[in-house]
Amino acid sequence: MSLRQSVDSERITEFLRRLGEASRVNGRIYLVGGATVVFEGYRSRTLDIDLTLEASPQDEDQLLRVLRELKDEYSINIELVSPGDFIPLPAGWRDRSEFVGRFGGLDVFHFDLYSTSLSKIERGTEQDYADVLALLRGGRIAWMALEQHFAEILPQFGRRSLKQDPADFERKFAALKAKWLGKMPGKLRSSV
Repeated sequence: MSLRQSVDSERITEFLRRLGEASRVNGRIYLVGGATVVFEGYRSRTLDIDLTLEASPQDEDQLLRVLRELKDEYSINIELVSPGDFIPLPAGWRDRSEFVGRFGGLDVFHFDLYSTSLSKIERGTEQDYADVLALLRGGRIAWMALEQHFAEILPQFGRRSLKQDPADFERKFAALKAKWLGKMPGKLRSSV
């Protein structure tokens, strides 16, 4: 268990501002997973700020140095992670990544919410399901598009890692679908 503090949306924004000021580099930062869900107000807190970095090798070294300093200064967990570490990414993920803002020379985006949702489904915890359901209810992702992206990546799932089990991923997706359909008003269920 971590002794570091959980973070809310204000703390994530303050962290991004300080990262942009202190790093003085150009690049892209993608907020991933719980950081996005909290930043957008669908959940109040998260244990980690999960990030994906895109920068030149020299700028990435500078970013990593500053991330280490800020991790200690703010007493927060920072993880460098991508949905692509857990699932094959659906085509067009970069185009679907939503711009959050510019912090110093850093353009910050939410990693594609469909990729994020699919990686949360693959992990399959109750919190992960709750996060995906919140994005669905909030209209940030659409059920039919989520199903399409799932169908796109399923044939690739398990080709890169023995840890990826396509049958387990299908079961987890079916579990989310049951939760989603169970929360929808009766007349909408038949149209989904």
